[in-house]
Amino acid sequence: MSARMHLSDAYGPQERDEGARLAVAAEVLGLLADRTRLALLRRLAEGEADVSTLTEACGAARPSVSQHLGRLRLAGLVIHRKEGRRVVYALRHGHLRRLVEEALSVADHQLGHLPPHD
Repeated sequence: MSARMHLSDAYGPQERDEGARLAVAAEVLGLLADRTRLALLRRLAEGEADVSTLTEACGAARPSVSQHLGRLRLAGLVIHRKEGRRVVYALRHGHLRRLVEEALSVADHQLGHLPPHD
């Protein structure tokens, strides 16, 4: 199901807007819930990179990396541009970089790498 779906007319405009907002957020978090995509986004948080660099950074096969990048691009999370024959990818929003950093910080806390704080 796509977050861009039509929400029922049983909801008022405010509830529909909030429902759409929650649906899009869930879709973004769902895309982050894949180890390869999360590794790609973590590397792109450091700056632009081409497919070869991204393949090396995440340790996945090149066809898999290309497929994941396609999903991220279609979702509007990454952008790309061509430099000759190379395709260079970048995060579309700084918010995504912070979201990835926060997710990794939560993982560090869960793994006991950092002291817990509230």
